[in-house]
Parts: sequence; C-alpha cells; structure tokens
Amino acid sequence: MDIEFNGRKFASDLPMEVIEIGAVRLDSSLQQKDEFSALIKPVYFSKLNSFIKQKTGIPQEEIDQASGFTKVMFDFMEWLNQSESLLFVTWGGEDLKRIVYDTRMHKLDDAFWMNVQYYDLLKGFVRYKNLKNDVSVESALIDLDISAHGLAHRALDDARMTSDVFRRIFNELDFELKQQFKDSYTNAKERRLVKNAAQAMINQKITPKWELFIEHYLTGKVALTDLKKLAELEAYFMAEITKAPQFSSEKVV
Repeated sequence: MDIEFNGRKFASDLPMEVIEIGAVRLDSSLQQKDEFSALIKPVYFSKLNSFIKQKTGIPQEEIDQASGFTKVMFDFMEWLNQSESLLFVTWGGEDLKRIVYDTRMHKLDDAFWMNVQYYDLLKGFVRYKNLKNDVSVESALIDLDISAHGLAHRALDDARMTSDVFRRIFNELDFELKQQFKDSYTNAKERRLVKNAAQAMINQKITPKWELFIEHYLTGKVALTDLKKLAELEAYFMAEITKAPQFSSEKVV
C-alpha cells in the first residue's frame, strides 16, 4: 500500500491530508490478485500547490472531481474485506500514520487501523542490505536490478514498485518484526535531543541518569507538564543508553 498526501512548504496547524491511496493485493504465493486506486478530495488546501502537482503529476481537475475521504475509505475497506486475513506492506511508516490521522479528523472509528499489522519494507530492505541510511523504493529497484514501471509518487505505481521489491527479497525478511501503529507524542527534533544528550553524557563519562537529563537538557526546551511526552522521551533515553556497552538497564536508574 502507498498513499500520497498534500504536503506544503509553509508552517500551518492544518493537517496534511491524504489525497491518493493505491494498493496491490498479493496472495500467499505472492501472485498479484487485484489493485485499488483512488484520489481523495481534501477538506483543507483544496488547491494543490505547485510542489505537489509537480511531484505527483496529479491534475487539479481530477482532485476537484474526487470523492471525499469517508467515501474512499468505505470503498477501500470493502476491497480489503475480500481477504480473510491480511498484512499491510508499506515503504516506511508514514502511510499508516496519515490514514489514522485523517480517520480521526473525519471523526471515523480508528480501531481497525490501530490494530492492523504492517511490515515496513523500507526497514526490511535496509537490514537486508546492511545500509546506514534510508533509500527510496526507486533506489531499491535499481539496486535489485528490477525494471520500474509507472510513475514515482503516484500511489498505485509506488505500491506496485513496493510489491516488486517485496517479492524479490521475501525470503530474506523477518516477519517477526511486523508492527502496529502507535501514537507518538514526541517529534523528530525532541528525539534527536535525547540521542545527542545521551551520547554526550556517555562520552563525558557521566552516569546517564534520567533526572540529570531532565535538569540539564530538557528544562526550558520541552514542556515538562506533558506526562505522555515525558514517558516517551524517557523510553527513548533508556533505549539510547543501553546501546552503550558500559551501561545496561540494570546499572542505570
């Protein structure tokens, strides 16, 4: 499965809505059975900006005539229900997140999306190739010497490309690493702060205790009244320090 969403080049509190969903259904022998593709008319920013139009090639006229999120998701769920069981395969974790956010924005039940399992093929490919950085699905196709068909950044074409990579490296994938969507209360900047601070404390031979981290790194930078955010940051902090061989969860409290 792949989605496209109406990202923007300026700051706004308004959501970046899903504008296209594409999916390819494979059976247990990895043979393609059928496909799903639909554009979605956004509630906000109904006019696609030039960046999105250039990136996706989606015509404004087709977006104007598209159904809304609720109708498309009803159709998508009907298509999904043709399978007795399923595992979503995505290139990265953004697809599920955007669907959950839009489901909530439209005041729809998110229970299905919170419980469904998915496999992040990007992470699987990175592990298989022992890479340090993420790559695009197009780069993965080139690396695997698979001919690409269609256009990048169109949901159905990207879903097809993802399925091609999936077939090629299927036997190398660890499906114990499948996931479920989890709400995140921190952002990338805050998580980088945790990683850099934990490493700095370790390098300075300071026992990396959570209380010291709050005092010297978080105070004045992150709202300490948000208990969910603090709990998530503490989990990231403990994960970072236990990566260092001289520390373990038993030694550090």
